[in-house]
Amino acid sequence: MAHTKSGKKRILIAERNRVRNQATTSRVKTMVKKVLAAVEAKDAEAAKASLSVAYKELDKAVSKGVFKKNTISRKKARLAAKVNAL
Repeated sequence: MAHTKSGKKRILIAERNRVRNQATTSRVKTMVKKVLAAVEAKDAEAAKASLSVAYKELDKAVSKGVFKKNTISRKKARLAAKVNAL
């Protein structure tokens, strides 16, 4: 446990950030799963619609600093390749 006032504050901030990052990560995973489910079902329309929603969510995660830019770029490229293969 921290002793100083600033140390106690850092604990609070770290917890707040952890919760935010966890929520963002969960949302990203959910959107990616929706795209992959549409690809598995061979539903091109649903895949394209969910891909655009997933792109938006992925870009938000990068802007919040939850994921690195190249990681999300790689995820987007792989999702787009799967959707375009339909």
